[in-house]
Amino acid sequence: MSTHSTYDLLRHIADSWGLLAMLAVFLVLVAWPFRPGHRAKNETAARLIFKDENDG
Repeated sequence: MSTHSTYDLLRHIADSWGLLAMLAVFLVLVAWPFRPGHRAKNETAARLIFKDENDG
């Protein structure tokens, strides 16, 4: 196997499977905040920046 064919093989893998891996990571990161059962945690985190204003 020459270096040219090794480069072509690695580029083909990166073009096809690398794109699929990045798409999978993107979908997981987008879906993460919408997990079932975590609504209370998300609401608490959203209101955390206003905590000092309501204390006094």
